[in-house]
Amino acid sequence: MSLPPAFLDELRARVPLAPVVGRRVKLTRAGREWKGCCPFHNEKTPSFYVNDDKGFYHCFGCGAHGDVIRFLTEQEGMGFIDAVKQLAAQAGMEVPSESPEARARAEVADTLQSLAGRAAEWFQAQLRSTAGAEARAYLDRRGVSATMIKDFALGFSPESRTALKTALKDAGEDKLVEAGLLGRSDDGQTYDRFRGRLMFPIRDRRGRVVGFGGRALGDIQPKYLNSADGPLFDKGRLLYNLDRAGPVAHKSGRLVVVEGYMDVIGVAQAGIAELVAPLGTAMTETQLALAWRQVDEPILCFDGDGAGQRAALRACLRALPLLAPGKSLRIATLPPGEDPDDLVKRGGAPAFEVVLDAALPLSEYLWRSETEGQDTATPERRAAVRQRLKAHADAIADPSVRALYAADFNARFDALYFARPERPPRQAFVRGARYVAPLAGASPALRSRGPGARTASGEVTALLAGLLTHPGLADRHGEALAALPMSDPRQAELRDAILSALALSPDLESDALNADLVRRGVGGLADATLKSNRLRFSFTRRDAAADATARDFGMMVDTIAARTRIELELETATARFRSSLEDSDFERQQALLAERVEIDSAMMRLAESLRDD
Repeated sequence: MSLPPAFLDELRARVPLAPVVGRRVKLTRAGREWKGCCPFHNEKTPSFYVNDDKGFYHCFGCGAHGDVIRFLTEQEGMGFIDAVKQLAAQAGMEVPSESPEARARAEVADTLQSLAGRAAEWFQAQLRSTAGAEARAYLDRRGVSATMIKDFALGFSPESRTALKTALKDAGEDKLVEAGLLGRSDDGQTYDRFRGRLMFPIRDRRGRVVGFGGRALGDIQPKYLNSADGPLFDKGRLLYNLDRAGPVAHKSGRLVVVEGYMDVIGVAQAGIAELVAPLGTAMTETQLALAWRQVDEPILCFDGDGAGQRAALRACLRALPLLAPGKSLRIATLPPGEDPDDLVKRGGAPAFEVVLDAALPLSEYLWRSETEGQDTATPERRAAVRQRLKAHADAIADPSVRALYAADFNARFDALYFARPERPPRQAFVRGARYVAPLAGASPALRSRGPGARTASGEVTALLAGLLTHPGLADRHGEALAALPMSDPRQAELRDAILSALALSPDLESDALNADLVRRGVGGLADATLKSNRLRFSFTRRDAAADATARDFGMMVDTIAARTRIELELETATARFRSSLEDSDFERQQALLAERVEIDSAMMRLAESLRDD
C-alpha cells in the first residue's frame, strides 16, 4: 500500500517521538533533547538521543537512526502499514485508502477480526466454566500456571456443534464462516469448527486475534486443528506469539523458532520469552521473512526425533534461496525424544540455554547433514555427497553468499576426502600469457588484508578532508561512505564521529563540525587529516562550487566502493579455483583480475581529472 508523502509528513509532525520511545526506553531531559540507554544494543552509559523538534532518534554507540515510524518497525517488529495505522489512530488521523476496493477489504478484515476477538473471550469463559474442567485438568498435568493461561489467553471449545454459533448469532452465519469459526457441510448446514478442544488464540503482529489453534483433548483426529484459511487467517503468513516475542527478540538479539504452542508456553513459563512457532506446517518463506525482521540469525529448535529434524532440514533448504549478507539461520538440536517443554521441566531455563548456545550455523548444519553417517567408500558415493553440497550452494540467490558457501563446501570436502602428504606449495604458473594467483593461498595483498583493505588510505584521507570542509556532502553520500571498509582504524573512527555528529545536527557548517569533533575527542584526528591530505581535489577546497564538490565526491566514493567489491569477489574466486582447478573458475578469477586492473586505472584517471592543478 502506497501512502501520500504529505500524509506521512503530517503524521510524523502530529505524533511526538519521545512518548513513543519512552514506552520502551527510560528517557531523561538533556537540554532540548532526551537521552537514554539505546534499545538497539546493550549499553550502560546512555548514548541514545531523541530530538522531538526534528523528529528523529540517534544512537552514537551503534548508529541506529530513524523517525517515529521506523522506531515501531525496528524496535517492536511491526510492519510499516501496521505502524502507520497505530500512529494514525493515536493522532486521530484516517489512513488514506488506495481505492474503494481496498477500503472494502479493510472493513471486512476489521469486522472479522472483531468476531475473532469476541470468540477468544467466549472460549476463555468456557475454560473457566464447568464444561472446561477436562481442559483445566490437562493444563494442570502439563504444569501450565494460571499466569500463563491468562497471558496466552487460553480457552476451551465445548463438545457442541452449535454452542459458539449460538453465542455469536448476531454476527450472522456467513460472517462466522468467513472468520474461520464455523464450517459448512455439503448440504449447506453450518457447525462449530472447534469442538472439545483446548484453544490457542493466534494473533497478528499488532496483537489482534486473527485465528485459533485447537488441541484435541480426547481421541480425536486431527490432534491439532487451525482456523480455516480465509480473508482473516493465513497460517503460512503468521507465527504464533510473534506479537509478544518480537519486542523481546529485538532487545535480546535472539529469536527461537520451536514446533508447537505448548513449547512456546512451557519455555516462556521458565523465563525465556523470545519464542515463536509455525502453525503446524513447515516454515514458509513468509514466516522466515517475519523472523528475519526481528533478528539476523533466528534459531530453529525443533524436536530431537526424526520428524523434528526433518522439519528443521526442510526449513533450512527453504531458507537457502533467501540468504543474504548477514541474514542466516542457526539450528539447535534437542536431546533425542525431548521437546523444549520437556527439557525445561527437567532442567529449567539453563538446560534450554545450553541447547541454544550449541546451535550450529546453517552452513555447518548442512555440511554435517550431508557428510555424517554417510557411506563414502567409493568415488561414486563421494561424488553424490559433493553434488548435494553443490546443489545447496547453487540454491542461494545472492551471488556473494553463494560463492562463499561453494568455496567453503569445496575446501572442506577436499580436506576430508583428498588429504595428501605435506609437499612444497605450488608456485604461480602461466597459461599462455595469463597470470594465476598462487594455489597455496591468496595473493599476498589479499592474504595479508581483509576484503576492502586495498582502499587507499590517501584517497580516504581526501574524502574525510572533503567531508570536514563541506559537511553537507553527508546528506547525499554519507550512507555510501559509512559502508566503506577502512583498514586504518583511526580513519574509521573519524568517519564514524563525523557522520554521528551530522546525523544529530545535519545543518552543522565546517567550523561548528570541527568544534563538535573536539568535544567528541577526535579533534586531533580531524586536524591531522586536514594537514596530511596531499590529494588536492575540488571537494577539499573551501571555495569550490557546490555542484562540482558533490559530483566529484560521489564519483570518488563510488569508485572506491567498486574496487572494494572486486577485492572481495577476487578473494572468493581465487579460493574457489584453488579448490576446484576447473576452467570456469580459472576464467572467473582472470576476469576479476582484469577488472581490478581496470578499476585501478580508472581510479588513477579519476584522481588526475579531479586533482586541483
